[in-house]
Amino acid sequence: MTQRKQRVEHGLRDVLTEMIAREVRDPRVKAATLLTITRVELNVDLSVATVYVSIPGEQAPSLRSSLPGGQAVAAEALAGLAKAAGFLRGPVARKLNLMRAPELRFVADPSIDMSEKLAAIVRDDEERARAAGRSADEPGRTETDDQAPADPEEPA
Repeated sequence: MTQRKQRVEHGLRDVLTEMIAREVRDPRVKAATLLTITRVELNVDLSVATVYVSIPGEQAPSLRSSLPGGQAVAAEALAGLAKAAGFLRGPVARKLNLMRAPELRFVADPSIDMSEKLAAIVRDDEERARAAGRSADEPGRTETDDQAPADPEEPA
């Protein structure tokens, strides 16, 4: 990856974070209270920017859907961001002094959800370990480990 590409990606992330917070007035985007741009990836010629967005949180009562939990808010916010992409494109390019404004494509960042799922698995494992009477740092023991070893001199 070239240094210029990295610099433009970081600049896009910073400028988009600021502009979405201050200038996007779409209620779907505003409903997602913790909207975070996690990373931006540009293609080779810097013409397309894939913007990864993390939207954790609860579902707003005004945006009820068949999707579980905060996924409805995330889907609505991504739709609002896609609609605002054209509005954001020009000012972002001007602030970064780019000759051509990259096309902005907003996608949900799955890494945050995956880390939350992994943390839940670890918490569940620790609770099971405590319930079994051992510390979470102790390696797993099986029922056969608890039995006394058979005396080799005693006939079976």
